[in-house]
Amino acid sequence: MKLIKYPSKEQWTELLKRPALNTESLFDTVRSIINKVRAEGDKAVLEYEATFDKVTLPALAVTPEEIQAAESLVSDKLKDAISLAKQNIETFHSSQRFVGKKVETMNGVTCWQKAVGIEKVGLYIPGGTAPLFSTVLMLAVPAKIAGCKEIVLCTPPDKEGNIHPVILFAAQLAGVSRIFKAGGVQAIAAMAYGTESVPKVYKIFGPGNQYVTAAKQLVSLRDVAIDMPAGPSEVEVLADASANPAFVAADLLSQAEHGVDSQAILITTSEKLQTEVMAEVERQLAELPRWEIAAKSLENSKLILVRDMAEALDLTNAYAPEHLIIETENYMEVAERVTNAGSVFLGSLTPESAGDYASGTNHTLPTNGYAKAYSGVSLDSFIRKITFQEILPEGIKTIGPAIEEMAANEHLDAHKNAVTIRLKAINK
Repeated sequence: MKLIKYPSKEQWTELLKRPALNTESLFDTVRSIINKVRAEGDKAVLEYEATFDKVTLPALAVTPEEIQAAESLVSDKLKDAISLAKQNIETFHSSQRFVGKKVETMNGVTCWQKAVGIEKVGLYIPGGTAPLFSTVLMLAVPAKIAGCKEIVLCTPPDKEGNIHPVILFAAQLAGVSRIFKAGGVQAIAAMAYGTESVPKVYKIFGPGNQYVTAAKQLVSLRDVAIDMPAGPSEVEVLADASANPAFVAADLLSQAEHGVDSQAILITTSEKLQTEVMAEVERQLAELPRWEIAAKSLENSKLILVRDMAEALDLTNAYAPEHLIIETENYMEVAERVTNAGSVFLGSLTPESAGDYASGTNHTLPTNGYAKAYSGVSLDSFIRKITFQEILPEGIKTIGPAIEEMAANEHLDAHKNAVTIRLKAINK
């Protein structure tokens, strides 16, 4: 990790750069895959599974028998942990239910909103080095609470054509409607346009590599909504002299092991802590089974020493981290001054992994600085709000003349007439 001391404000832009993610350079390759899936359906998806995932599949759909068999392959201890996490995710996201309130803006003019679940949603769960069953919970549980009628899940199979049993167990538990063996760009295209097997959905959720990210960006241009732009995962720890260096190092490494393009940053007001964390990271790194991935990721990571907490907060808000852990003496007060972050973890006993798995908050969050403008996935991500209005005779009499005047001044005579004709009718 790079040790940086008292950087000037002019250095911040360069200092806070993420690992490069140039998805635009992949667009031509990704577009050709999307177009082939759009034209040829299942046939193209199966061909790409053979090419990219090195597996020959007789069909894309996971059978009920496969789902049933998976349950016996997951330990009771892990099932209990998944059930606890599901319960907390359910509790937190249920609290976000929208209650529409009728508002009388003027006498005889009533407006309100109604929340409606997106009818068909697609969830993408990556394969790769670990089965992300936690992401299944994070996406499927709020989708179910929102009332989405069809929840479709795509995830790449292994070379034997199987989906990891814990992903199937979590999907079944969380209420996924249908599961398909498809990964990468071909899975995104299948959900965006539909194939003989995979239903077309209205919105696609879930993380993935740079090819998946590029595919989501392309299909979202005109054909389907997506959750948010995404890049490599990241964490920032904001700490003062009161922080435990072993805890801070563990938090940085828990992010670093995600992937070689992940980024972990410490911003601290304590030079002693900066030095101790550096030593502790090296000690803990040697004990990690995924140390090679974490070590590569740490090349993108920095330990930054600043003069005071005000500067630390300015730097934090400029970075807009996906995950922000605040390990300071007065962490509640510090947290009040955070304006840009995906999810915040307060105090020395609140590791990022709590939010990743089981505290109840969602771990699908904006990366790459998008926390300045985007929220993480929540119940709102799976619903639409439809506005309603009702105008009674006294209402149209009150606001009608204002509408006529405004429409006339925008030279929209038909708009004006839609009111005038009603006013004449009720004044007869």
